[in-house]
Amino acid sequence: MVIRRVLAPRIDFGALRRELGLPEEFPVAAQREADAAAAAPPRPPVDRTDVPFVTLDPAESRDLDQAMCLTRRPGGGYRVRYAIADVAAHVRPGGALEEETWRRGQTVYLPDGNVPLHPETLSEGAASLLPDVDRAAVVWTIDLDADGGTVAVELERALVRSRAKLDYAGVQADADAGRLPEPIALLPELGALLTARGLRRGAINLPLPEQDVEADGDGWRLVLRGPVPMEEHNAQISLLTGMAAADIMLAGRVGLLRTMPAPKPEAVHRLRAAAAPLGVHWPDGAGPGEVLAGLDAGQPRAAAFVDQAAELMRGAAYTAFDGEVPEQPRHGGVAAAYAHVTAPLRRLADRYATEVCLALHAGRPVPEWVRAALPRLPEAMAVTDRTASAASRGAIELAEAVLLAHRVGETFDAAVLDVDAPPNGRSRPGRPPGGTVALDDPPVRARCVGELPLGERIRVRLVTADPVARSVVFERA
Repeated sequence: MVIRRVLAPRIDFGALRRELGLPEEFPVAAQREADAAAAAPPRPPVDRTDVPFVTLDPAESRDLDQAMCLTRRPGGGYRVRYAIADVAAHVRPGGALEEETWRRGQTVYLPDGNVPLHPETLSEGAASLLPDVDRAAVVWTIDLDADGGTVAVELERALVRSRAKLDYAGVQADADAGRLPEPIALLPELGALLTARGLRRGAINLPLPEQDVEADGDGWRLVLRGPVPMEEHNAQISLLTGMAAADIMLAGRVGLLRTMPAPKPEAVHRLRAAAAPLGVHWPDGAGPGEVLAGLDAGQPRAAAFVDQAAELMRGAAYTAFDGEVPEQPRHGGVAAAYAHVTAPLRRLADRYATEVCLALHAGRPVPEWVRAALPRLPEAMAVTDRTASAASRGAIELAEAVLLAHRVGETFDAAVLDVDAPPNGRSRPGRPPGGTVALDDPPVRARCVGELPLGERIRVRLVTADPVARSVVFERA
């Protein structure tokens, strides 16, 4: 894992919050409902507090949706127990809190504080799978064979108790030292197995480093970090559960899928054509996901190739259905049917998809309040996805502009990640040629004007750093 940090002065994110219309507080009625639910938490009749679940999240997180316990099955294979916060047990259908969560759609993360989907009394309290307390959960039990193939799925509401709140950096250090806690000791083995299965069926993961803004005393730091292996392994457990949920809903002919078209052949052809000029080896018979999995995105030419590969991942959406199975039910990045069910504290759709799965698995009718919500969810989630994306990118752009405001005119080392591709091969009138560059230090990614060599290292000069417009522009030096 490579981490780069650069300190920025005090930054006010208030203008961004106002621009995006982010709510400041919960309505009184919604807050009261949340407080009442937190004061009298549900206790499911099934008790699974004997299962040694643990959570694995960023160190600072308190809205803990998932806890896991991994074991070997007698005779071979694996058993995955995955406990998901039972948010629906805390939110009354038709109440003020449910209405407010529809307005919010998902938790929006900003450096100066989150805008949560649910009040903190639930999201970081009574509904969160915090350690050493009993919590209501929806427990998925997924049995796998020795090759990682799913052989059985069980689903139930149950009482659980997490044994520990683990974080990625600490768990990675434990994995490297060979001392992982027993409940996740199998995670590297199983995660690698599930990743390999995904690559064989055509799954695609873009190994992009994460850019973020973090508090640092009275100021802020701009951070660029690559994912640690344990983070990727953890994601495979969530993907496994999402695929199991999709299969249940497709068999029951009702539900909500996360869909995306398969990569278009012409997009794959263009990516393959870009491989050799960028020094990327594309073995015969390999799919794009297999090629991407072998790259070090910290290298400029590999990073440019990964940036080009983003074209493969277009058209993600939520697809609701009831009675007729969608014509295109699959997610091109997962290379399988897939549904969001593992983050209900942070994402509205997961609450309803989970309720569909619980009903279908038990052979009961899907509750009418869930069924009535399904057709509305795709648009609601599309709106909130755009807001969350704008907030994340806006915060980074603001931090970049503040960080560089006093350095206009200076030159920097940069890697060319992307080059403008004008329609029909002709330049747009009035738009100079250019593309996207990534600086080594500070860790900034921004537009650069000039004739740019894709995947190469160049010197660039900062010409604009405007915190008000949240704009940073370079030119080739």
